[in-house]
Amino acid sequence: MIKYLILNKYPVIWILIHIGLGLSATVSPIPLIVWFYLVIITSALLLLRKSNSPFVLISLILYLVSFELLSRMAKTSPFIPYELGKYLFAAGMLFGILRYKTFGKLGWIMLICIVPSLFFDLSGQVQTSDIIFNLMGPINVALAAIFFYRQPISTTQFSNTLRLMIYPILGVLSYTFIKSPDFKDVEFVLGANVDLSGGFGSNQVSTLFGLAALLIFILMINNWKFSGYRLADAIILFAVSFQGLLTFSRGGMIGAVLGIIIILLFLRFATWREKRKFQLPKIGKFVIPTIVVAILAYVAVDQLTNGLLSLRYSGETIGTIEGSKEKTLYTVTTGRLDIFFGDVELWFDHFLFGVGAGASRFLRSTLEETIAHVELSRLLAEHGLFGLTYFLTLCILGINLFKSHPNPLIKGILIALYILAVYTSFHAAMRTFVTPALVGLSLLLIKMPKQSISLSGKSTVKSRPKALFQSVKTEEITPLN
Repeated sequence: MIKYLILNKYPVIWILIHIGLGLSATVSPIPLIVWFYLVIITSALLLLRKSNSPFVLISLILYLVSFELLSRMAKTSPFIPYELGKYLFAAGMLFGILRYKTFGKLGWIMLICIVPSLFFDLSGQVQTSDIIFNLMGPINVALAAIFFYRQPISTTQFSNTLRLMIYPILGVLSYTFIKSPDFKDVEFVLGANVDLSGGFGSNQVSTLFGLAALLIFILMINNWKFSGYRLADAIILFAVSFQGLLTFSRGGMIGAVLGIIIILLFLRFATWREKRKFQLPKIGKFVIPTIVVAILAYVAVDQLTNGLLSLRYSGETIGTIEGSKEKTLYTVTTGRLDIFFGDVELWFDHFLFGVGAGASRFLRSTLEETIAHVELSRLLAEHGLFGLTYFLTLCILGINLFKSHPNPLIKGILIALYILAVYTSFHAAMRTFVTPALVGLSLLLIKMPKQSISLSGKSTVKSRPKALFQSVKTEEITPLN
């Protein structure tokens, strides 16, 4: 099945199937469960073939973990685990590391930094579930750094992987659309809106829609195939942006905007020589129309909510509007800053080893019993100096991306994916598949086609079906400077 999803001969059909999965999930989890295991079973033979290309594994894992939120909404557990992304991503990375003998050294350093916190608990209240909940995210990021680091992949394979990640999010889109009440029955307030998140966690829904918006933006400005129709792509971009903004959960949508700005900056400051060599997308034909669609979504939601969306994104709350509270970083971050400083205080008291995995919420003086939303502060509090080393190593991976590719657009996309991954860990920690998946994608080594006219137009090189599944030779890739 993954083979046909990759080949994408009938893109509109695939889009409709995934929208249908979301619609069916509002009634029964069975169609989603059947589809999930059908993809796994039918893809197993292709995955186990003697091939040197890790592309099939990368595509399959990132496609399947993207069902994480939809499977939660459909209540597919235990057939599809509640925390699907954590377990499946870890299993896929371990399989890939052993199968393809990958060795990202910095990833191994990150993984080793996690180990000491497993052997003590200064709170005396940590259970196994707390350890899994807090550690699987950082472990998956480390495994992604080991497996994905400089794995050679073509631009066509890269675009196909991004497309596959969007499909399950379309299911979430149709689910929230059906589950959300009529606008006339919703009382909009200056806080996260669970009703228009399909009755599910608004932060997770916003994060996923923000990711979809960024990935669709990347596909559209490169003229990479999604639906095959630019108007249809624009409508889908508008829909995920509109529904994401309706959640009133800011993190995910701000992340999408941040990623788009980074890509545009790399395009803006590309030298004349680079523009001529790589034939970057035409601003008027590809970039501006895509940005206009996103802006229209914001304007539509702001008008629908009588300006409350703008107030929400400017950091206003009911208290600040009424004058009973002063707008500060504490109110703007809705408690995240309190948790951050509480964790840092714990780190100062237990500088070397921290308080142990999962223990910070029991020992923190601020917002006790509240789980950390900022992964950096949790790493410091629970892992001590080893947690700081973990985060600095992750930063080194990001710095290395500035010499990752000669094409400013490709470089901008990789850096945008990395920054979105780290940014997500500052508002949703590393509890979803988003941070590990995007860190992994940002570390890939992207091969440009030798005989191409433009990324934004028609290429003289047509992708052969068999070539999609073949290994890309590293010597054909422009080396790092």
